[in-house]
Amino acid sequence: MVSEALTNVAKYAQATQATVNVSVGEGLATVEVADDGAGGADPRSGSGLRGLADRVGALDGTLQLDSPPGAGTRLLARIPLGGGVNGAPAARAAGDSWTPVSPTRSRA
Repeated sequence: MVSEALTNVAKYAQATQATVNVSVGEGLATVEVADDGAGGADPRSGSGLRGLADRVGALDGTLQLDSPPGAGTRLLARIPLGGGVNGAPAARAAGDSWTPVSPTRSRA
């Protein structure tokens, strides 16, 4: 996820800086990739963000996007450790203003 997100930064963002933060807590691995580039990333145009969502979703995780035009892009993945709690997907934290990125295929 991180390498693909950073590839997107290099190809499209026109960014001068990117950061990667990884943390583990409360049964989740949380990965955030952010840049100071052009923003305006849209999962409906192209397959890159949907592909990331597919891979994160295959691990019962969630992928969220914050990318206002002109203000950079932030991707946040939350992936349950050990298959989630009773197989449930990762919960969204209260107060999140992120836009969920939906996988392109449904999970059985």
